[in-house]
Amino acid sequence: MSGRADESFIAAVKPLVDAMGGRLLPPDEAGPDDVVLAWEGADAVAVRLPQLADSLDHLLAALERRHGRPLADLDRRAKQEIVRSLEARGAFVVRHGVETVAGALGVSRFTVYNYLNREKGS
Repeated sequence: MSGRADESFIAAVKPLVDAMGGRLLPPDEAGPDDVVLAWEGADAVAVRLPQLADSLDHLLAALERRHGRPLADLDRRAKQEIVRSLEARGAFVVRHGVETVAGALGVSRFTVYNYLNREKGS
């Protein structure tokens, strides 16, 4: 990870990698599951993607930062919007996803399922 062009490219992709909960590393340290990004014909940086379960925790932490308070302190409508957003991002295909989200929102699993079913019924 060197050179001005590489630095500009890395600076450009860093916000995306951060938003995904990934990590940047030198291309020569890439493992078989990492994604190596090339720029101008040369490997510029490798991206280590998070595990799915870690991604859900990362999404919940980002939502908490965005709202400026614990998710459990939000009103019902905001919690429903969060569940809708998380469903669109695939959060509930992760094992124990409903339980994890319910814990973060301070509601029961039953409530999360109600929020999900409410959306399907509309």
